[in-house]
Amino acid sequence: MKTLTVIDTFGFFFRSFYALPPLKSKKGFPTGLLTGFINFINSLVSEEKSDYIVFALDSEGPSFRAQIDPNYKAQRPEPPAELKEQLPVAISWIEKMGFATLSKEGFEADDIIASLVQCAKEQNIKVKIVSHDKDLYQLIDDGKVVLFDPIKKEEIDEEKATKKFGIPPKLIRDYLALVGDSADNIPGVRGIGPKTAVKLLQEYGSLENIYANLDKITPPRVKKLLQEGRERAFLSKKLVELRFDALDRCELERYHIPSINPIIKIADELIEYDITAILRKIKAAPVIEEKKSRLEFEAICLDTKEKLLHVIEKIPDGALIAFDTETDSLDTKEANLVGFSFAYEDTKAYYVPIGHKYLGVGDQVALEDGLDAIKRLFSYPIVGHNLKFDLSLLYRYGIEKKREIADTMILAWLLDPESSVGLDSVAKRILGFDLIAYKETVKKGEDFSGVAIESACKYAAEDAIVTLQLYYKLLDALQAKGAKHLIDEARKVEFPFINTLIDMERIGIKIDIPFFEKLRMKTQQRLDELTEKIYQEAGTTFNINSTKQLAHILFEVLKLPPLKKTKSGYSTDEKTLQSLRGKHPIVELILEYRELFKLKSTYIDPLLSYAKKDPNHRIYTQFVQTGTATGRLASKNPNLQNIPIKTEVGRQIRQGFIAQEGKLLVGIDYSQIELRLLAHFSKDPSLIEAFEKNQDIHLQTAIKLFGEERAKQMRNIAKSINFGLIYGMGSRKLAETLGISTKEAKEIIESYFQSFPTVKSYLESIQEFAKSHGYVETLLGRRRYFDFASATGARLAAFMRESINTVFQGSAADLIKLSMNRIEEEIESKNLPAHMLLQIHDELIFEIDVEHAQTLAQQFKKIMESIYPLNVPLQCSVGVAKRWGELK
Repeated sequence: MKTLTVIDTFGFFFRSFYALPPLKSKKGFPTGLLTGFINFINSLVSEEKSDYIVFALDSEGPSFRAQIDPNYKAQRPEPPAELKEQLPVAISWIEKMGFATLSKEGFEADDIIASLVQCAKEQNIKVKIVSHDKDLYQLIDDGKVVLFDPIKKEEIDEEKATKKFGIPPKLIRDYLALVGDSADNIPGVRGIGPKTAVKLLQEYGSLENIYANLDKITPPRVKKLLQEGRERAFLSKKLVELRFDALDRCELERYHIPSINPIIKIADELIEYDITAILRKIKAAPVIEEKKSRLEFEAICLDTKEKLLHVIEKIPDGALIAFDTETDSLDTKEANLVGFSFAYEDTKAYYVPIGHKYLGVGDQVALEDGLDAIKRLFSYPIVGHNLKFDLSLLYRYGIEKKREIADTMILAWLLDPESSVGLDSVAKRILGFDLIAYKETVKKGEDFSGVAIESACKYAAEDAIVTLQLYYKLLDALQAKGAKHLIDEARKVEFPFINTLIDMERIGIKIDIPFFEKLRMKTQQRLDELTEKIYQEAGTTFNINSTKQLAHILFEVLKLPPLKKTKSGYSTDEKTLQSLRGKHPIVELILEYRELFKLKSTYIDPLLSYAKKDPNHRIYTQFVQTGTATGRLASKNPNLQNIPIKTEVGRQIRQGFIAQEGKLLVGIDYSQIELRLLAHFSKDPSLIEAFEKNQDIHLQTAIKLFGEERAKQMRNIAKSINFGLIYGMGSRKLAETLGISTKEAKEIIESYFQSFPTVKSYLESIQEFAKSHGYVETLLGRRRYFDFASATGARLAAFMRESINTVFQGSAADLIKLSMNRIEEEIESKNLPAHMLLQIHDELIFEIDVEHAQTLAQQFKKIMESIYPLNVPLQCSVGVAKRWGELK
């Protein structure tokens, strides 16, 4: 599991300052905080091995809590002068070392942290919060979220938190509502101390329940204190409640840990402050950071209509123009155009300011004139980096759809699908240049409209000229790799796909809000019922979501046999619980609880929240074209591709997606696409015959393996084998899937390969090709590379599985992209009353006018089935309904 480390920045600095002796440099500057900070950074990157790191900061102005209570944090003393001297230096070092900082006006660092936690949990990423703030203990969630003490180098999980406070982390809010917090001027209930608060919460479970049972509370003094302090208690609970909506976007990929030890980047400053021990430790003294290599070119600001037209008129016929926009938001549905840059030659790039807003702002081009200029520029071929963003924005402004486009982000992905494809990363990797960083240009808490035009010109013009240079370099690199065919694939498939995705993202899909409200309430009621039943079976109350507490109940109290033990204790993962089925009634209850809890927190609550923000109650996902190594599309903010269908509640979630009034949803799904590709590639006569005769492929496999008499009862086993082998499944995994011994599984696989010898030789040929060439190719020739030279053991085995998986999953992705482009072309050219809404791997979801739904469904089905000539026929199933859940 990947890990995100979030630092409560000011909290950490204050603790560092008081924890270390008052050190000073030779010049008398205080360095205790700085020394502690830099030692922490070294420990973080060399020992903790986090994948992502973010420093959370309070915003400069008052937070929303000050509006709830003007006294909030009002009595905080002024920090010591020596602390105040070191803080700006430490903050500047964060950015110089290449780490990300996050803050948002009106929010505190705690809210940033809570929002990052939610973002990470959605992506199954563990979070370590570096803080001792009591408020943040409420976020602890065993196996997913821990607090981290950098001095003791220990993780604080639910067990340690409960030991410290006497109540589980989920009750910290209620605890603080009772006892208050003098540091933040949170009043609490006067006279109620920690012991009384714990006793009350252990008995009644929440602040609300305490007040609901006020008449039962003894002694009378406590009851009276609670009566008198009711208003302060609920005010306090509001003040300590964390917000989870401080992030505009959930984009953890932006917070990757720097690739080299970041301390080297500030080595010269460490020497200046006499903090040199750390440099010797990392063998960097007396290294001083080398000057970054910058691209030399002329950045020209075109701040009048006359200057802009003069340059455009000189652009030669046939020129390729690199183009980029600057905006005041990352959401193209609401962003405003602040300016745009372009370049068509190696030595000059231009920036056109349009929407800068600050006191004393200079000349700018009017929006209307700027858009006219863009229309003229768009008469030339355009190249950009992540053009989907720029075009999405410009189409909203009325710019006509641009067809003749190229995208360096996509070319970089085709060249190496597992490396970062951000412009900064690609420029560094391909050109050797360090670009001007966004955070060096835009002040914290502001957007691009507040950037001085002169600075904006250098930043934006650089993006344009670098994109132009990257385009030619990437074409050369693809040819040098023997992958010239991928240039054609990009032009024919991937570049047109940009416009296909823009249209899908713009439309969104409607949510039935009353339906989701009922589903949320029903799910919560069932969770409450399950909680009570689990407590009854356990004979005690405990935190069901705590893996440690659950392990204690299962293996120590109930004496169930543990499956495996990890560093932190007995495992309670899915595999373990499945192995315990039938051994105690509590197991079934826990499995159901976990499933429902995940569905509610990951899907029901977030989807409802997204839909309520839109006046049309539609959800707009973002599709990521370069998000996977296999070529499959990814979906984010929110992810609509992973909505489960195996459970009743999972299926109910899909029921909540509906067609607009007067329209129907249409789902068209490729049938057994990977198996058809297996037949196509392997040319196995039995598989080809089965598909040509439209036979049940799994039944035919079962007949070959187990004979006619047992075939029907063994069909599911045959199905597991058919799909499992495509994903590189071995005998051990098959044994787990089918619940049989490894020996039996091995015999079944051997029997399968004897029945389908062509399949075996083809799968082996994929692995041999991967080992000899270092890559595999999909149907359209997209490549995925494998570093076999440095792989050993488990990694080598993983490469073998992934090489097979990539061929089939990647080829299926090729087919669906071809179909999507062709269908979108059909919709647009004939002005059909239909919109493509979603792609769920092998399935497409449309919204079509009621009277045309059946006809167009068959028309689109025909396109999908004839999109590419295979050795076997492609087949699709079609569903038409008002709700997504009714499509199949």
